[in-house]
Amino acid sequence: MEKTVTLKDRTTVLIRHMERDDVQASFDFFQKLPPEDRKYLRVDVANWEFVDRRVRLSDDPGVERLVVLDDDEIVGDGALELAGHGWGEGAAEIRLIIARHFQRTGLGTTLARELHFLAAQHKVDRLIARLLRPQAGAHQILHNLGFHEEFLVPRMSRDRSGELQDMIIMRCNLIDYWREMETVAELSDWRRAR
Repeated sequence: MEKTVTLKDRTTVLIRHMERDDVQASFDFFQKLPPEDRKYLRVDVANWEFVDRRVRLSDDPGVERLVVLDDDEIVGDGALELAGHGWGEGAAEIRLIIARHFQRTGLGTTLARELHFLAAQHKVDRLIARLLRPQAGAHQILHNLGFHEEFLVPRMSRDRSGELQDMIIMRCNLIDYWREMETVAELSDWRRAR
């Protein structure tokens, strides 16, 4: 997958699957994130070994990883982690992070939408997202894409500074989401044809 997208501010970026050669660019991306953005990530992305392992695991069939490039610089990172079998069959978790200077350009929504499409290709019917309460921007993006809060677990997770935070678990039923998109498309086609 490789797709060129123009953002609200007219910047053109490339969205593609993560490749093994992206280790240094991925590490640089995470290093440039402000401490307040890294504070709420699940793992220490300032650790080279973790980033290297994460990129190498991008070949895992249970994970779809996308990167967003502005020239050769990674400015966004997204993942769709497929649950697999048993109770998790048909479910996947979505994660994404956007460089500070690309926030509020529509890139987060665009990347999340691409992850939605990948989920549909894998026949996923339920998407899950876990975030901490202070991640208001991510919460809004997910809400705009059809996610609803399912649970709030008070003081469940520690952020990178060790402070306990409330965890919010959001879910999107993709079958309902796609039905809604079809309705919107039908209505817009009807209006155009009048």
